[in-house]
Amino acid sequence: MSRSRRRRGRIAALTAILTAVPALWLAAPGAQADPAPHTPAAHRSADTGPAVRHDTSQTLRAMAAHAHHGHGGKKEQGDDPGETRLPHPPASPIPDPVVQSSPGGPSAPSTGTNFEGIGAGNYSITGVPPDPNSAVGSSQIVETVNTAYAVYSKSGATVLAPTNTSTLWSGFGGSCETTNDGDAVVRWDTLASRWVVTQFANVSSASGPYYECVAVSTSADATGTYNRYSFQYANFPDYPKLSVWPDAYYITYNMFTPAGSFLNAEACALNRSAMLTGASATQQCFTTSSSYGGLLGADLDGSTAPPSGEPELMTGLGTTSTTLAYWKFHTDWATPANSTFTGPSTLTVASYTTACGSSGTCIPQSGTSQQLDSLSDRLMFRLAYRNFGDHESLVVNHAVTAGSSVGVRWYELRMSGSNPTVYQQGTYAPDSAYRWMGSIAEDKVGNIALGYSQSSSSVHPSIRYTGRLAGDTLGSMTQGEVTAITGGGSQTSYSRWGDYTSMAVDPTDDCTFWYTNEYIPANGNFNWHTRLASFTLPNCGSTASNDFSVSVSPASSSVAAGSSASTTVSTAVTSGSAQSVSLSASGLPSGANASFNPASVTAGGSSTLTVATSSSTPTGTYNITVTGTGASATHTATYALTVTSGSGGGGITNGGFETGSLTGWTSSGTTSVVNSGAHSGTYAVQLGSTSPTSGDSSIAQTFTAPSGTSKLGFYYNVTCPDTVTYDWATATLKDNTTGTTTTVLAKTCVSSSGWTQKTASVTAGHSYTLTLINHDDNYTGDPTYTLYDDVTVS
Repeated sequence: MSRSRRRRGRIAALTAILTAVPALWLAAPGAQADPAPHTPAAHRSADTGPAVRHDTSQTLRAMAAHAHHGHGGKKEQGDDPGETRLPHPPASPIPDPVVQSSPGGPSAPSTGTNFEGIGAGNYSITGVPPDPNSAVGSSQIVETVNTAYAVYSKSGATVLAPTNTSTLWSGFGGSCETTNDGDAVVRWDTLASRWVVTQFANVSSASGPYYECVAVSTSADATGTYNRYSFQYANFPDYPKLSVWPDAYYITYNMFTPAGSFLNAEACALNRSAMLTGASATQQCFTTSSSYGGLLGADLDGSTAPPSGEPELMTGLGTTSTTLAYWKFHTDWATPANSTFTGPSTLTVASYTTACGSSGTCIPQSGTSQQLDSLSDRLMFRLAYRNFGDHESLVVNHAVTAGSSVGVRWYELRMSGSNPTVYQQGTYAPDSAYRWMGSIAEDKVGNIALGYSQSSSSVHPSIRYTGRLAGDTLGSMTQGEVTAITGGGSQTSYSRWGDYTSMAVDPTDDCTFWYTNEYIPANGNFNWHTRLASFTLPNCGSTASNDFSVSVSPASSSVAAGSSASTTVSTAVTSGSAQSVSLSASGLPSGANASFNPASVTAGGSSTLTVATSSSTPTGTYNITVTGTGASATHTATYALTVTSGSGGGGITNGGFETGSLTGWTSSGTTSVVNSGAHSGTYAVQLGSTSPTSGDSSIAQTFTAPSGTSKLGFYYNVTCPDTVTYDWATATLKDNTTGTTTTVLAKTCVSSSGWTQKTASVTAGHSYTLTLINHDDNYTGDPTYTLYDDVTVS
């Protein structure tokens, strides 16, 4: 990941010997980086354009036979300065609400092959971190580390020994051939059965230009010939992450100036169809604002392509502790001016705090005081995508605070319309040990596997993995934890670990997971090893010859306690013949019951599910599992039902914020859900901060006033040490039916208002949008913030 070339204000501390080294892995100490300049929210990058070089190589077997094997450049000198953090959200004011604090059940992933990858035993290690990742093809596995690659059979036999990655560009000319600068990534293109390998180049230059070197195999044989390309960048393209999509190979970067200042995230689409044939190829690039870094693009697993024309989805951490951000990249190769990069849009998730505070470094190890970097300021490689036919699913993870340690927050996102929604989420932290550096993927039946590093003050860093089955309780890793290998030592002088790992799925059965990570066999620094371990989760390989799917539409509803909500349950034949499917529901809130009409269907038919609540049903959001049971298989779907107060909640969702999140609300600026000082219950929403913020922070919700209601009400508590000229709390209510807007709370600024209620009239059947606002002028010494709670319609 970061090398000394990335500067970030530290290049002056390098010793003279390093000025001749092209690939530097660990950043050297020095002054802090300058603040990043302002950039627009998203714009087309000047890096857009044709590859500056391209050709087709000799076989890799022949090039490797003449290469110098096992040399990774010279060792970096100097103290470990750690890693400058990317933009990331502030800490959550509440504990993680989705922590899984106990391990899964007695069943565990079934381990297959487990063998040594590239490391100190077969390659000259001269730096950290190793950046281990691998991809699995039809008969081979390719592993890359920072500056090396190797090819293995699936039994673990070495097909091509560890060799400098630049060997792939032997005879190519330019910096791709003459430097071996690292950050190599390998992916398997499942739709074309080709390998794609990337590495950046010329990163030791003080002024650029810089390059991304891309090699696409001409066959499924990783040791054969490659179509090779070099794309040019004006600024330094750090931390490249490659993903495969039908219309392009997408690469995301963290961009830095030649002087080392962070600029923004950049996303580039490379012309996949041209590169598969060896033709001339171009790239189209866009950038985000400087508020975002560490983007990941959706990376296709399986042989089913996404729906035709679907744009590439990219995600990153949001700017608040309850959000992720996402962008849509639509590439038009025929008319490049029609390509678009839209976003960021906000995806609300359970509250989280990125691991290890402001430094990002807090992972303990046995036998040393040296702590390791969590890299919690970004989502971790990969954003794995799979099209199941009846739904599209993506999984991703990042490191978060879990009590007094660190756990892996993971998400399964599903596409609804054209946007991602959170289907399930959890933080895996089953004990007090630290877990981080995760990678996640799904097999063909929807089982999820999660791999990660694990360490503590009494345990050396080790490689572990767990998983869950497709029909298991949402939000939990239900399988037992498996240790691929227990490290025999700790890294004693450097914090840099990772900087990423990889979970891949074998395309031959679409069931076998392959996890790649690092460990150290004995205390030291440049003695890391990597390990590749395969495993499967139960029931993947036993898909019935007669099979079906289950889905619900709508996937979510809101209902006042005492009322009913309905959804259509649809089934479809996915293989073989239709069979009778019995329907049932579980996970209902207390006081509620479910009925199906009809109670069973022939696969291909549909039924209406009605959930009737009672006046005593507690408010909140409930994930109801709809189960279809057939003679040869069982499948599930999830229906999210939000119950509001029958007497006061009306059409408002989560008006008391007792979900511990902003479910039902759209937020902007600085917002958080707090668990102290609420008007009633446990939670309230806080807009603004105890530190100065800039401009409006707001939440808004559109609702319909239910029959028999006439009044909206809410409570606010503003802390405003300034004057209403500069800072204030305010609230508006727009009647979308008539187009009129009412100011429910006029601009208010008092040092401490205490809880105060405001009300406004509403008309039953009308649609309204309520917006609650806190405004702060970002002036040091008088930050203004407002608590809101108990929003009701009665």
